[in-house]
Amino acid sequence: MTHTPHHDPELPLGTSEGNVAELMDDNAPVLPAESGLLGRIVNRLGIIFAVGFLCSMAALIFEICMRHIFDAPTIWAHETTTFLCAMGFVFAGLFCASRNQHIRVVIIYDMVGPGARRVLNIIISLICALSTGFFSFAAWLMVKKAAFAPTGDIRLETSGSAWNPPFPAIIKIFMLVVMAVLTVQFLILAWNYFRQKPEISASEAPARR
Repeated sequence: MTHTPHHDPELPLGTSEGNVAELMDDNAPVLPAESGLLGRIVNRLGIIFAVGFLCSMAALIFEICMRHIFDAPTIWAHETTTFLCAMGFVFAGLFCASRNQHIRVVIIYDMVGPGARRVLNIIISLICALSTGFFSFAAWLMVKKAAFAPTGDIRLETSGSAWNPPFPAIIKIFMLVVMAVLTVQFLILAWNYFRQKPEISASEAPARR
């Protein structure tokens, strides 16, 4: 008796036996070849933002000690923690897309053969590139207000607190850069999926005599 992986009650929703096996395989490639050189660069940069989360945790511990033990709270710890986490969250979208680990609904994707999946990969990548292109334009509109004065001079938006760092402007500029790079990454994915040779599944292959 056979069964399809889509009806297995032991599997999480939106996964298949092949997906789970690939996630559990330590030797499986983390970065898909379709991501290209840009994907490899993004993957290596991930460690920087991982360390940023550790630094934000250290800043919080330092603030707790200074506030509750020495009664000398800082004016920079809270904003620095928020800034580091925000930078990490913004970069995470690009990081997951480059590793092909972003959230998606795979109900239809898992039901079709390799040839149809290749077509879906191309369409999905192009739609994502179009979406992130629009987001890049929206981010540019924010950057124009956050980084430039009405006279055209550079004037970074600040938080308005006692410390008053230019973190809001930096985050908006970083978001623009990430959205632009994400658009390029999706275009690279679409092109590399297009260049792939169509595969034939076992059910589609002609029977051998």
